[in-house]
Amino acid sequence: MSQITTHILDTTLGKPAQGVTIVLSARRGEGWQELARGVTNQDGRIANLLPTDEPLPLGIYQMRFETKEYFDRLGTAGFYPLVEIVFDVATTAHYHVPLLLNPFGYATYRGS
Repeated sequence: MSQITTHILDTTLGKPAQGVTIVLSARRGEGWQELARGVTNQDGRIANLLPTDEPLPLGIYQMRFETKEYFDRLGTAGFYPLVEIVFDVATTAHYHVPLLLNPFGYATYRGS
C-alpha cells in the first residue's frame, strides 16, 4: 500500500466518487512539485498513488482533487472546481487523506 492513500465519498449521493483526478505535490520553496497523479476507481479510491517501497521525505504536501469534471459529468452545478488539502508528513507512517464531497461543501480528516 502507498504511504499516502485517499478516497472520495459523494455525500449527496451516498456513493464513492469515481473518475476524479487527484494530484499529489510536495512543497518546494515557494511552489509545488507534482509527485504523482491518479484517477479514482469505482470505489472512489486510488490504490497505488505512490510506490510502496519509498517513504516520502518529511515535509508539507498537497492533494488537489479536480472536482469540476466530476460534477460536470453528473450534470450538477458545483461551487468548488477543485479542492486542495495541504498536510504535514511528520513521520514515515501511513497517511490516509479522505474527502467527503458535495456540490457546495466538503470535509476532510486524517483517516487510518
